[in-house]
Amino acid sequence: MATLTPQLVLLRHGETEWSRSGQHTGRTDLSLTSDGEAQAVAAGRFITRHTSLRGRPFAQIRTSPLVRAQRTAELAGFPGAQLDANLMEWDYGQVEGRTSLEVSDDVGHDWQIFRDGVRDGASPRAGAPAPPTSSTSPTSPGETLADVATRATRVIDDVAEVLDGGGDVLLVAHGHLLRVLGALWLGLNPTYGARLVLGTAATCLLGTEHDQRILDGWNLRSWGL
Repeated sequence: MATLTPQLVLLRHGETEWSRSGQHTGRTDLSLTSDGEAQAVAAGRFITRHTSLRGRPFAQIRTSPLVRAQRTAELAGFPGAQLDANLMEWDYGQVEGRTSLEVSDDVGHDWQIFRDGVRDGASPRAGAPAPPTSSTSPTSPGETLADVATRATRVIDDVAEVLDGGGDVLLVAHGHLLRVLGALWLGLNPTYGARLVLGTAATCLLGTEHDQRILDGWNLRSWGL
């Protein structure tokens, strides 16, 4: 792996009950599982000891304000991170709390969020049973992919000055948001986020080479180090 500076480091939060079960978790504010907490600790150790950063302090650390991201940052050894609402996960609207298989059954075809979205493309077909209601049932129509991309672009723009000044930046956030951000970093359409699989507590290293933005590492698993 090439040593590149400055770097934009991405860290997805550790495991939650819903990430374990495959349920879409947008704005529902879940805590980490015990495994998720252990993953966060291991991720912090990986970032400080096993990446090309080699323990260099970050010039800026930002985290989603949702509990699972904040707790991951703390356990990884990066307390006091700046809260950034633009790092919140995709607002899934009617898809919140449901698995992709459940949505596919409801709509009558293989539903894919990056292609079909969470609004009209996720509306149940005629005769499909209504999803169960709960205290976390969505009241929002949800975001389009373009909405998520707009927020991710704001984040990239906001950290550009720090990166241009030679500082490294850490972002602690969520799977779909970070996949969109990774695609945009490379100058790709946000739909390419579908190809950037990202596990819980996985680390990504974004950098530049010959004045071009690159991926220096993606979906780096740190557990057990």
